[in-house]
Amino acid sequence: MLKLISVESHYGRIRALKGISLQVPEGQIVALLGANGAGKSTTLRTISGLIRTAGGEILYQGQPIHHISPNRIVRLGICQVPEGRDIFMGLTVQENLKMGAFTRKDGKEVQRNLNRIYTSFPILNSRAKQMAGTLSGGEQQMLATARGLMSNPKLMLLDEPSLGLAPFLVEEIFHIIEEINREGVTILLVEQNANMALRTARYGYVMETGKIALHDDAESLIKNDYVRKVYLGAGD
Repeated sequence: MLKLISVESHYGRIRALKGISLQVPEGQIVALLGANGAGKSTTLRTISGLIRTAGGEILYQGQPIHHISPNRIVRLGICQVPEGRDIFMGLTVQENLKMGAFTRKDGKEVQRNLNRIYTSFPILNSRAKQMAGTLSGGEQQMLATARGLMSNPKLMLLDEPSLGLAPFLVEEIFHIIEEINREGVTILLVEQNANMALRTARYGYVMETGKIALHDDAESLIKNDYVRKVYLGAGD
């Protein structure tokens, strides 16, 4: 579904992505792991068109998308749930959700989508008229994810969905990610909680300083000595 071929991105004179290549097959969850500053979020922002490529190609369903605008990329079926959630604190939960459907014109379908969201996220239904800024961290993450789903995506780019959440909420968020995937949405997951990410994903990539250092199926990465030591906290 998604293929990056030798993609480079720059922040000014700094090479943030140094020729990375990866694939996200349709229907799968693929994890992208790495330390802070490795280039994970930059990768997602480059796919979304928020950062222009300085080299290489990004193909979505076989078509190049690295030179088109972010709003057109959303219309193609790609949405990004950013790190830190970036919800609209001064809007209600329902207003935030409707903002997620800003590219869609089919009002009846949007309403049906909203009803499905409220079924899948009952806590958001009960908070529909509440200001988003008053939600807990876990509820804000659910709102950010649900807002992404309002664009009716085929591919979701999730950036650190468990960041700052209590352990029991992390479990709940990853359960939601699995449910979204079962409903047919392909997911590229950036996550520092490598253990949860690899338990959820089928395949994984490890980034270091703007490059892909390692990639394999998730089960093999969990058993990999380097990954266990550096990312899973296992001893020698």
